[in-house]
Amino acid sequence: MDPLNQIRLQSLMKLSTGNPDIRIGLIDGPIDYAHPAFQGSRIRSVKESQLAACKSASSIACRHGTFVGGILCAKRGLSAPAICPGCTLLLRPIFMDETLTNNRDIILPSTTPEELSNAIIEVVDAQVKIINLSLGLSTSSLMTYSRLQEAYDYARLHGTIIVAASGNQGNIGSISLINNQWIIPVAACDEYGQLDPMSNFGPSIGNRGLMAPGVNITSTSSGKGGGGYIQMSGTSFAAPFVTGALALLWSIFPKVTAAEIIRAIRTANSSYGHRKSSIIPPLVDIEAAWNVLKSSVRR
Repeated sequence: MDPLNQIRLQSLMKLSTGNPDIRIGLIDGPIDYAHPAFQGSRIRSVKESQLAACKSASSIACRHGTFVGGILCAKRGLSAPAICPGCTLLLRPIFMDETLTNNRDIILPSTTPEELSNAIIEVVDAQVKIINLSLGLSTSSLMTYSRLQEAYDYARLHGTIIVAASGNQGNIGSISLINNQWIIPVAACDEYGQLDPMSNFGPSIGNRGLMAPGVNITSTSSGKGGGGYIQMSGTSFAAPFVTGALALLWSIFPKVTAAEIIRAIRTANSSYGHRKSSIIPPLVDIEAAWNVLKSSVRR
């Protein structure tokens, strides 16, 4: 099944390409701006001094950032999902081109808690509505980092939603990266809506999180010559489906708050109120969330 149909996103995409005032913060690798799918897109760096364009188009960092960017804001009508090209994408590069050497098709780049904390605060200060974290931590997944929790709380106080990949280790249990009530963790599922065996899951993910397509996703590819597309799998690529969908909801209902967006997405899942002991989150249903907002708020 097409991933956009799987999460019932097509109806919203017919209504809107996204509002430029809805800013998405992408903390990721750099993006290959030479790809034709990004022509006319609203991709900016958080700071002009930050290198948001790829130095090496063949690097894993560039490959990752370009792929996630294509899910969010590629040009409509091509091979990438291109959920909200009308939104503004603020890129805060956190992976350097030369530091990632993963040759597998399932990738979850990592960073330090300190660097991630600084990046989150920078992006929040740039007045983004939603932050996408398709990454992991290079330190223990069981430790709690006070500086990172402070950054998450800073985002909450400023009304910035954080969507984070749950990780690809196939683990059950608590993960420090997503151990905060404000974060929406995202697990990956296949085309049948079944949890990907490599996706992390557990009580915090099951109770607060969502599932989104993350197996054999097609999006923009960096590399010599540019203009290509590849398939990749992992929670890194499930997270931007949720991020982009929330950005479209916010584009259609620009006056709602972050709390109202989160409440709608959770209320829309019929099983949400009955899954306090669940360890696997429900598949996101964006059309249902749209209906919740239509019935409760004014545009």
